[in-house]
Amino acid sequence: MGTAVGGGRAVPRYVQIADDIVQQIRAGVLRPGEMVPSESELVERYGVSGGTIRKAMVEVRASGLVETRHGKGSIVKDRPPVRHRSSDRFRRSHRQGGKAAYLAESAQSGATAKVSVLYIGPMEAPEDVADRLGVEPGTQVLARRRLYFRNGTPVETASSYLPWDVVKDIPELFAENPGGGGIYARLEDHGHEFAEFVETLQARSASKAEASELALSPGAPVVHLVREALTTEGRVVEVCDTLMAADQFVFSYRIPATD
Repeated sequence: MGTAVGGGRAVPRYVQIADDIVQQIRAGVLRPGEMVPSESELVERYGVSGGTIRKAMVEVRASGLVETRHGKGSIVKDRPPVRHRSSDRFRRSHRQGGKAAYLAESAQSGATAKVSVLYIGPMEAPEDVADRLGVEPGTQVLARRRLYFRNGTPVETASSYLPWDVVKDIPELFAENPGGGGIYARLEDHGHEFAEFVETLQARSASKAEASELALSPGAPVVHLVREALTTEGRVVEVCDTLMAADQFVFSYRIPATD
């Protein structure tokens, strides 16, 4: 049979098989580092054709839980998620303690984190970024682009854009390592006290280039997060455009119920 009927809708057999394999991974039946059974084994197990199994594996790879190695097959990823505590990850106490948010969160999850700086320098502000910073499109800003790794695997890209008049007298912001507490600590050192951070998230599928950069399967889910850092004077002094492998992060928010 090619489909099954459930809830009034026919579910393709390859989707059922893909869901079963994904559930095995999430339940720990298939553990990180283990190989997913071969196509011939899955054909025998599920009693379907090789074509059906190949379609099922496309769906499994799209989940972001496995990676395909040439000549070896698919292996379950060893990438436990980091809890992204957006309600308190930018507390001043963390910066004063010399902890950048990503490194602190990764350490709490027991992972080894690394940050690779891809670019630091002047750039013309893209239209969306310029609008958020309150400047004209094409205005020169400082761009800082990073690639974040956990346990040797890329999991996140982030591009920060900062107004040139703010950064031109802060030499640390032009260095690969801006010092303990990251760029927010250096901004506050120079009088830019933060009042709040505003984040906008969107879930979508990775483009081909994004999937390649983050070592994801084609079409794997990602989270696009844009953050604005506002000072007590009401000025946005940084826009951070971030792309995150969706299976790598758990977002946690604390929302007040009173004024």
